[in-house]
Amino acid sequence: MNQGEIWLMTSTGGKVRPVLVVTRNEAIDVLSTVVVAPLTTTIRDIPTRIPVGRHHGVDRDSVASFDNLAAVPKAALARRLGDLGPDKRRRICTALSKLADC
Repeated sequence: MNQGEIWLMTSTGGKVRPVLVVTRNEAIDVLSTVVVAPLTTTIRDIPTRIPVGRHHGVDRDSVASFDNLAAVPKAALARRLGDLGPDKRRRICTALSKLADC
């Protein structure tokens, strides 16, 4: 599991949805939870959303919503789908900066 990867997450209610791992790589191995941004197909041009699509491993155009970040148990992440690609850190940092209005 690494920052910028897209995983299928199973919630406590059994619902499965894709999420983007936001937690920095250095912390993932020592934490029991990771911060994720859920993916949604409600696409809006908002600076706190990162567009993703088939070339990132998801089956339809979506966005990772940084306005809905959550800490989830690593065990809830069931299967890796893909990742944001080589500029993932820049895209995550930009969305985080916009989230905090920095």
